[in-house]
Amino acid sequence: MLGADGLNLALMIADSGIIDAAVNDLMGRSQVMMMAEHRGVGTSMRKHLLKWRSQVRDRITKVGQTERLQQEIALYQEVIHWDEAHFFEQLPELVKQLEWHSPFYRKARKLMEKNKGQDNPMFAHFFCAEWYQSLKNAIRQAQVLELEANKEKLLADLYQRMETVRNMKNVTESGDERSIGRLWDMASAKLSRTDLTVMKRHAHFLSKQKGLQEIADQLGRMASDVDDPSLNLSPTEDVAMVEERSDQATDDIVGVHESDDLNKILPNETLFLTYPELEVVFYKRLIDKRLMNYQTQGKSRTLRKVKTRKPDQKQADVEKGPFIVCLDASGSMSGFPEQCAKALAYALMQIALAEDRDCYVMLFSTEFITYELTRQDGLREASDFLSYSFHGGTDFEPVILHAIELMGQSRYRNADLVLVSDFIAPNQHEDVVEQVERLKQQHNRFHAVCLSRFGNPELVSLFDHCWHYHPNWIGRLVKRW
Repeated sequence: MLGADGLNLALMIADSGIIDAAVNDLMGRSQVMMMAEHRGVGTSMRKHLLKWRSQVRDRITKVGQTERLQQEIALYQEVIHWDEAHFFEQLPELVKQLEWHSPFYRKARKLMEKNKGQDNPMFAHFFCAEWYQSLKNAIRQAQVLELEANKEKLLADLYQRMETVRNMKNVTESGDERSIGRLWDMASAKLSRTDLTVMKRHAHFLSKQKGLQEIADQLGRMASDVDDPSLNLSPTEDVAMVEERSDQATDDIVGVHESDDLNKILPNETLFLTYPELEVVFYKRLIDKRLMNYQTQGKSRTLRKVKTRKPDQKQADVEKGPFIVCLDASGSMSGFPEQCAKALAYALMQIALAEDRDCYVMLFSTEFITYELTRQDGLREASDFLSYSFHGGTDFEPVILHAIELMGQSRYRNADLVLVSDFIAPNQHEDVVEQVERLKQQHNRFHAVCLSRFGNPELVSLFDHCWHYHPNWIGRLVKRW
């Protein structure tokens, strides 16, 4: 071959350390460093950066797949397999092909003019080496530009999350590091002053309604009372044989890179040793670790302590399922019951944050709307549902059937369904009651919070637990004012 293989140039440059340098630069920013030192947020931020590192590597690797670069790489791959005689015969045509799309064209033309028709065998190798370096520089420049663009987007996202976390200090419960960490995961959406005002208003209302907070706390503890060994997960440490990717293993050749490993050297590099006047070039490249080597990759097996969680018959941490909170949004719930329903859902969201559980809210009247409060833009979802005005009629069946469908999935194992309503509605059909009873046998719990004295008792009896919350008018005035 007249030159080094250029097929894996983009991958080689992406793995050369430019991404690690970008991550280190990000962590060196003063505001990022200050936020990373926060015990609750630091872990989530580092996970965020590691995820970005993996994603941006894939993006900048694809930069080398642009049409212009692919055409030039394909031409280069063809040329390096020519012999010297064919190379000199095709050189004028080759330089002409480079004219329209390659930054190497000007240098290629100068090299051809300097050669002046002399068929020196080393000229072909030198020409291809310079062309390879030009390709490498072009791909590196494109990757650096793509990396910088992605870094600016990440910085904007980080600063947005920092601002949201700071603004939420007076809105969420303080002191729980896991809660703050998940708050970081949910803080990607920019919150307006109106959004923050809505959440602060309901947080203030919740602080005045101690009974609602007690109900939420009881609901949060019930998932731990399940007597099922398959849900009791105890953290353990086991010694296991772990397979890891290693560049030292020689299972597969995945590309070519610059190094000083003489065991993996490409054959064309040894051509420098055949000419005494070029031997010094070989040793210089060896010292500079710039000899072209085969890049290998494989898996090595090592013994390592691995942290796992396994079922345990004795009392241990219980795998808690999500909250599915169904709020009656009919017109009969407007006013004080509406405030109570929203405040209770807000309290359950905070418990879900602290216990690393998911929280879904469904507002229903004649139809239902679903909000996922613990996803990436969960704070925006929370603001949207808290701003929703209750109106319309009441139809329990669609929302209960949808909840039953969700709870039939493995993701909703050990889930808590909480239905908040005045329960002024008719009984449910027998098939709905049967489906609910089947789900109860699978450790899913059905809870009711009744906000009226006139709720249907038979409808309420469908649930495992029921709380009645309807303080008298005097109590409301005292708590509100």
